[in-house]
Amino acid sequence: MKDVGIGAILISETGRHYPVTDQLRFYCTNNMAEYEACILGLRLAVDMGVQEILVMGDSDLLVHQIQGEWETQDLKLIPYRQCLHDLCQRFRSVEFRHIPRIHNEITDALATLASMLHHLDKTYVDPLHIQVRDQHAYYNMVE
Repeated sequence: MKDVGIGAILISETGRHYPVTDQLRFYCTNNMAEYEACILGLRLAVDMGVQEILVMGDSDLLVHQIQGEWETQDLKLIPYRQCLHDLCQRFRSVEFRHIPRIHNEITDALATLASMLHHLDKTYVDPLHIQVRDQHAYYNMVE
């Protein structure tokens, strides 16, 4: 696959969401994209100074490989696993947990959005802010 969108979302203890998304412009397998997304999220956490993190992902393969329960036999995934292992050393505590894809719909939506964006190589795309509203827009009008 080429021009694949990936996404990750950090959720703080207070419930604040920090979404991040990226587009991969090189050939990659589904498993490579899963590793790319996990690394993207962990790098954001490192940049934010996070010390303890619970990583919840829908890739059973990635979770079992990083926990050392399954061997990484695909030569394309070995550097990803090493990169992820090195990133984990930057945290005081890291736990990986598998969740069903149905519970990971926000990151799937971010990945879809990233794959749909077409922009020039040097174009900067401003961060996308998404808000959830509990009231109709006309309630927020100021007279």
